[in-house]
Amino acid sequence: MQSNAAFQEAVQFAVDHESAWDREVSGVWGVHLQDPPPWNRLFGPVHDRGPVSGTVVVDGKTVASWGEPRRSDLTFSVAKTYLALLAGIAHDRGLLPDVHEPVGKRLPGIGFDSGNNALVTWEHLLQQTSEWEGELFGIPDQADRYRAVTFGKAPDGRKGDARPLQKPGTYWEYNDVRINQLSLSLLHLFQRPLPEVFGESIMGPVGAADPWQWVGYDNAWVEVAGRRVQSVPGGTHWGGGLSISAEDQARIGQMMLNEGRVGDKQVISREWIQRMRRPCDLAPYYGYLIWLNHQRKVFPSVPESSYFAIGAGSSFTWIEPERRMVAVVRWLNSEYADGLFGRILKAVDSLA
Repeated sequence: MQSNAAFQEAVQFAVDHESAWDREVSGVWGVHLQDPPPWNRLFGPVHDRGPVSGTVVVDGKTVASWGEPRRSDLTFSVAKTYLALLAGIAHDRGLLPDVHEPVGKRLPGIGFDSGNNALVTWEHLLQQTSEWEGELFGIPDQADRYRAVTFGKAPDGRKGDARPLQKPGTYWEYNDVRINQLSLSLLHLFQRPLPEVFGESIMGPVGAADPWQWVGYDNAWVEVAGRRVQSVPGGTHWGGGLSISAEDQARIGQMMLNEGRVGDKQVISREWIQRMRRPCDLAPYYGYLIWLNHQRKVFPSVPESSYFAIGAGSSFTWIEPERRMVAVVRWLNSEYADGLFGRILKAVDSLA
């Protein structure tokens, strides 16, 4: 569906600039290829990807879609944002009353008991400033030190080297091992598998319509509440992760745009959604596992009010409050994201 010539131009631009990743799981596929050995491999299952796809929703109505928007596909680090939403569910239920509380105070015995790790708070994990040190499911945090990301500040060292760690809360680093430690912490907090909580607390209320799954690494099994359950990663860096359709991602984005509401139901508190968008002091382009368009530096062509869930490959959920818009784009070459977003914005404005 394309509503007018401006949308047709935007859609064609997306199609013309598909991700350089192979569609099959071979060759150029995945961010694990950038890791130093022995961590440059998959630890969990993955699957082939679909074509460049997307959907644009304005005022709750779909105004454009292309590719295979109902195909359940891997989201990579968009799943980080969903972990932040699950933290909001925990907060609203009273399981996580204070984001500034050290994680180990409530959850002893899972890696937060000594040294600097004992100082790590929930907010540190949610803002990626924890500096947590350790190994989880066979991967040490060092594997992702000096990590370079497209929309963050470039590191001054080589990926995987033993960067000297700082005091928690004083250094920002995009680190997937620490994100997986957050996921493990939330699993212990809920005492239930996170996909179960995600399904009943978020996917059900938003009206998810397509098959989805969230799986972990092959060795990511732990004992929780007397049963053996799998801890899921906040992405697909080393495999596993969340597969979901673009249309269902747009439904989650619409809930966030509506500050946690779906119809007359408050799925997540307005306070938490607003807190997710509060800039991190060390990285003002980042909130609670979500990218902010601080001073329009991340995406110059869109308003500063816009915010994003972003995954490798590339996968984008773009929420634009000023225009009451949610756009989901899958498998776009990230170099052309700003160009596409500018075209989508022009097309949306042409509807007025």
